Amino acid sequence: MNEVDERTWRNRFILINLAQIGGTVVVLLALLLWQTNVFVAGGHWIGFPIALVGLAASFLAPRMLARRWKRPPGS
Repeated sequence: MNEVDERTWRNRFILINLAQIGGTVVVLLALLLWQTNVFVAGGHWIGFPIALVGLAASFLAPRMLARRWKRPPGS
């Protein structure tokens, strides 16, 4: 394996992990919005759907990225 391939796979691994971490951060911030007084006094209902979107992104984004990279270019 040459250095370009190793660099590409390392960058893809990092991007997959950042997608998972980013989704988790969105979930945690949304739960803070929904359940606490950190952002809005008494919390706000919009935090719950945002948490669901973050949860879906945390699980689905890495799979979508991996599926995209498995396809040959041009297809």
